[in-house]
Amino acid sequence: MRYLSTRGHADRKQFCEILLEGLAPDGGLYLPESYPKLDAAALTHLRQVWQSQGYAALAFEVLSLYIDDIPREDLQALCRKTYTKEVFGTPEIVPLKPLQTAGQSQPDLYLEALSNGPTLAFKDMAMQLLGNLFEYELARRGEELNILGATSGDTGSAAEYAMRGKKGVRVFMTSPHGRMSPFQQAQMFSLLDENIHNIAVEGVFDDCQDIVKAVSNDLDFKRRYKIGTVNSINWARLLAQVVYYFAGYFQATTSNNQKVSFTVPSGNFGNVCAGHVARMMGLPIDRLVVATNENDVLDEFFRTGIYRVRGTADTHETSSPSMDISKASNFERFVFDLLERDGAKVKAIFGEGLSRQGFFDLSGDARFAKAAGFYGFESGRSTHADRLKTIQQVFASYGVMIDTHTADGVKVAKEHVKRAVPMVVLETALPIKFASTIVEALGRQPDRPAKFEGIELLPKRVQVMPADVDLIKTYITQHCD
Repeated sequence: MRYLSTRGHADRKQFCEILLEGLAPDGGLYLPESYPKLDAAALTHLRQVWQSQGYAALAFEVLSLYIDDIPREDLQALCRKTYTKEVFGTPEIVPLKPLQTAGQSQPDLYLEALSNGPTLAFKDMAMQLLGNLFEYELARRGEELNILGATSGDTGSAAEYAMRGKKGVRVFMTSPHGRMSPFQQAQMFSLLDENIHNIAVEGVFDDCQDIVKAVSNDLDFKRRYKIGTVNSINWARLLAQVVYYFAGYFQATTSNNQKVSFTVPSGNFGNVCAGHVARMMGLPIDRLVVATNENDVLDEFFRTGIYRVRGTADTHETSSPSMDISKASNFERFVFDLLERDGAKVKAIFGEGLSRQGFFDLSGDARFAKAAGFYGFESGRSTHADRLKTIQQVFASYGVMIDTHTADGVKVAKEHVKRAVPMVVLETALPIKFASTIVEALGRQPDRPAKFEGIELLPKRVQVMPADVDLIKTYITQHCD
């Protein structure tokens, strides 16, 4: 399996090369030259693996279709080490929860529980594997890696918990100063491990993401300081997320003749892009529904064909803060497929076009219709009032407490349900991460796992800095030289 850049660079690389590299040399994102195609027999085999051997074995089967430069027995061991009941709380790892009232013959919706990992957010599903992959490959090469990341709330803590204490790895995590929930900030800033560095950037998430991309595009600096990424621009992170679409499908169906739709709360497009990959492989997905909050750049695109990034002043601070993103960097992967893998076109619109005019318009391109038709995408948006109402309704009807981002997903999912097609909403995080909004909606505190009691009171270590690429580079060099 070889990987190419969405912007047309001539290089073709193997998995372990792009694992440590992040962005391609031309600023593009990596994708496989082609998606493995699963026929009926292959799907049946994967269903049997899931039913008889569980999530770790399913992960190995899916990952091995894309990774051929790690010995099979080593990859299998990495999957077994990662996906355990001890780490994720349940033997199923990602159990499906039906939202169903007494007397109903079928659930209204399903929630796929992705938030049972160490940091109570879906990012753990991929980040735990990424940490083990990094440690494995760095040991094999005798090298070190400095991870530079950006987080709007959950990626940062998931990455830091996955990388803390890992040999040969340092983490430099940027986050928007004051824009995460107190619980999210405490999860990150209370980690005092020597290899963990938190940088609170005076700006919004998109400023943090721009810094990561700017540093990654400085090839001399990137090579000298061995800069890697853990954001979903890293293909390995997205690939790990593909697995839980298979697990969700197999739990929601009894036959491979059935179709399932997924609704995915979306900010940076990585989570739902994994669903796109699964669908391209042949998983019988009917619709992929993108749910946004007030920062609705993705919903606007799927409705109009116009992708219009917002500036800092126009990026709303919301009660689902992990989706307060107005420049969905992972979206480039889907547009590459939508435009029939035309790297020159993608480079023009995502490189020069966006930086020059701040938007691109595909509404006049005949291929735009394929986003909904051939690729199955739909979308919707949710507001703070919608979140409160949805949290209240789900708790009253089903006795289930959901977080604010999952509430965005449930609200939008209900607008796209089709008869006889199960709708699975990907759970994003546990409610405790956004306690103030839960209190506003339900008048009570959400449950808090015992290990996180008093986390907001722990000592914290964080560096507040302006949104300045050179200052971030200087900080990295000071802690690496």
